[in-house]
Amino acid sequence: MQKSFEVENRLGYRILRWILAVALVSGVIVSAIQVVLDAQRVSADLDNQAQQTIAMVRDAATQAVFSIDADLANQVVDGLFAREAVLLAQILHTNGEPLSSRERPKADSAFNPLINAIFDSRRQFTTVLTRSGDPGTVYGHFVVHYDTVPSAHIWLSRAMITFTSVVATAVILGMVLYFVFYMLLTRPLLRIVDSVKQVNPEHPDDRLVVTPTGHEKDELGLWVSATNTLLIAIGDSQKRHREAEDKVSRLARYDQLTGLLSRDSFMELLKADIEESKHNNTLLSVIVCGIDDFKSINDQCGFRTGDFTLQTVADRLISTLSGSRFTIARLGGDQFVITEKGLKDGFQAADTAEAILATVSETMGLEGQSISMTATLGIALYPSDAIQPDRLLQSAEQTMMLAKQKGRDHFQFYVASIDQEIRDRKQLEKDLSEALALNQLYLVYQPQVNLETKRVIGAEALLRWDHPVRGLVPPDYFIPVAENNGSIVEIGQWVLEQACLQARLWADKGLPLRIAVNLSAVQLRQDRIVDDILGTLKRHDIPAGRLELEVTETSFMTNLADAVAKLHTLNRAGISIAVDDFGTGYSSLTYLKKMPVQHLKIDKQFIRDLLVNEEDTRITNTIIDLGRSLNLTVVAEGVETAEQEYYLTQRGCKLAQGYFFSKPLRPADFEAFVQEFHQKTVENDA
Repeated sequence: MQKSFEVENRLGYRILRWILAVALVSGVIVSAIQVVLDAQRVSADLDNQAQQTIAMVRDAATQAVFSIDADLANQVVDGLFAREAVLLAQILHTNGEPLSSRERPKADSAFNPLINAIFDSRRQFTTVLTRSGDPGTVYGHFVVHYDTVPSAHIWLSRAMITFTSVVATAVILGMVLYFVFYMLLTRPLLRIVDSVKQVNPEHPDDRLVVTPTGHEKDELGLWVSATNTLLIAIGDSQKRHREAEDKVSRLARYDQLTGLLSRDSFMELLKADIEESKHNNTLLSVIVCGIDDFKSINDQCGFRTGDFTLQTVADRLISTLSGSRFTIARLGGDQFVITEKGLKDGFQAADTAEAILATVSETMGLEGQSISMTATLGIALYPSDAIQPDRLLQSAEQTMMLAKQKGRDHFQFYVASIDQEIRDRKQLEKDLSEALALNQLYLVYQPQVNLETKRVIGAEALLRWDHPVRGLVPPDYFIPVAENNGSIVEIGQWVLEQACLQARLWADKGLPLRIAVNLSAVQLRQDRIVDDILGTLKRHDIPAGRLELEVTETSFMTNLADAVAKLHTLNRAGISIAVDDFGTGYSSLTYLKKMPVQHLKIDKQFIRDLLVNEEDTRITNTIIDLGRSLNLTVVAEGVETAEQEYYLTQRGCKLAQGYFFSKPLRPADFEAFVQEFHQKTVENDA
């Protein structure tokens, strides 16, 4: 539809059609007139030629009929037939008897109907034969029939040439006329139209219509100038209208002191945010922030300072909590409210609360004096605490008031159990950040056994944390915390250093074992991870083939291309890559095809109920078969019974680890286990 409008309905196209139509009609009319006039001239020429020919032979024909000389008559007739157009020639006595007669067939032509209609089929001429001395005596008659086809063919050729040349000339002149019209009017108009399309209806004066070159002073230039004047006037009017609307909107929707959303506007957005969280199945937090002892600031420093304090807090909140996830408003007095959407858990809300406390507590300078302040926060979560907007805000406000009764400069969650869990998590984060420096972390090593040779071929390095109060903290509990706050990068590098150092010590003792180290998704995203790993191997003089990096399937899900590139670089250096906990994540042949993987580790949850749970057994068999088909070594984790070990061996699983062989051991105990295990293998073989 748009294309039809742009082509068929353009003024230039319509003018071109009219010019061509007029040119064609004019050419046809002019050429038709010329052809008709030429036909008349040809017809007259045909008659004249016949009369002249008859006049030339008239005397001879008269003499022949007078003397009744048949030979002479035949000569006269034969002489006439030298002309192509003569069809019939007769010299007749007065009684109609021919003295001499000759006739030939009429020439055939595809245009006979047209020729007959214009020139007749033949032209007949009869002349009375008399002698000059005796004009009153008639001796006979001379009859000649002329064929019109030869002359008509000549006329047709000229008519075609005339018609074609006249029509072509008319069309060419029409095209020249259209080109002149196009250059002088149509093209400038099209440029003006394109320029008008660029005008923004919301801001018409931002981009005015451009005057076509060469038309600054003619009618088009005056038109463009008048249009631009109108656009500027419309733009000024719209600008004043928007300013008035914005002013009214700000008065209604925004707090006049801080510029933040008002309470009513915040409630409208909170309702929409709750609907979005419900649709996305995510959490949403409402944090009410109350400045501690704000009344004292007003009393001691004055209301002007109090207003400046509120403005400063608002600016700091906006600067700290930037992004579309946050909505900030002032509830009134010294209270602010912040909504954060898209949360995965309450710990993210706690991180935001800590950031708010930190930014509010920064010292503020005003007129040479320093003002310190703190805030207390109440946090309510959707949907666990409330699902209605007003109820959710009320829960956060009540929690903030309760928190103020317990002290200052802290936050509190609406539900006590969640509040305690998050506080424990925050304390764990703090303790973990100090664990490395306080030498609370150490490594243990779990043997990896070749099920065919019954030899220990490697060890997986496992991280342990001996907390001075909590005791041994499970890795499944503290490693996600380290990944969440980023400390896993430093801890992971420490683990790699310790594992490579131990591998070097064992190699010096004649135990050239392969060490498997877990590589976190957070580590894999670091730009320097490849250089750090290769540098660590070089520092400890460890062959790359002695190191195996274990990555989970989720490690490379977020940025597959980057992760694959880094792992390929490490693999080309000689380092083995294993997929840990295979079958529990987003297992895909596509990933295995792209990843430089040598080993698949069956998660221990499938091995635990092997031979007991039919589904787990089927999954285990599938992974083993998959590894065999892809030429990958399959490692079974969590082997705890002889039956499991025997079944895995028979199914073709190559490597295994688990409590059936040994629990994770300290380095010295690991060395003793290897010697004892190999000794038992030798004795069994004997």
